Amino acid sequence: MVSRSLNSSGTHRICNWWIAYTFDNPLRRLIHNPPKVLGSYVKAGMTVMDLGCGMGHFSIGMARLVGNTGRVIAVDLQQKMLDVMERRVRRAGLADRILPHRCQAEDIGIMEPVDFILAFWMVHEVPDQNKFFNQLKLLLGAAGRMLIVEPKMHVTAADLERTLAIAQSCGLQWIEKPAIRLSHSALLVPIAGT
Repeated sequence: MVSRSLNSSGTHRICNWWIAYTFDNPLRRLIHNPPKVLGSYVKAGMTVMDLGCGMGHFSIGMARLVGNTGRVIAVDLQQKMLDVMERRVRRAGLADRILPHRCQAEDIGIMEPVDFILAFWMVHEVPDQNKFFNQLKLLLGAAGRMLIVEPKMHVTAADLERTLAIAQSCGLQWIEKPAIRLSHSALLVPIAGT
């Protein structure tokens, strides 16, 4: 369900893992600083999920935010992404807080509940957003939150609205649209009674 995009023929393809080096580098901390972006949502002791974790930029940041008693489930479709992320996590001394998980193209494969889900620059690549949001809704408790962040260079505001309409049909509604550089974003919560 992650690391996929449409090619010119309109079919889904997996983005090459090495492309992540173009934006997942030390300069990114200046633009997308994890404590600044996520500090309002991720707290000590939480279990959180980084969907489409790539090389671990936000996984590492969230691991610091959840502290010794929390846990990060770092999910990606590509093993190479997870391998690079795991090396970075070990260097940061946070391997005990991060659980890498390789998902399938149509199934996240996680069943345990989480307090917070981050989907940073990846939802537009999901081939079946209905299935995607239905799976995520099952993982969030009543107080759970999900932050969707989409790149302005690939996703228009209208595209995000279509995604949010799908999320709402699956039982998730947006409650705010935080300002995140170079991005459209929305914070979602489960709709009560769904």
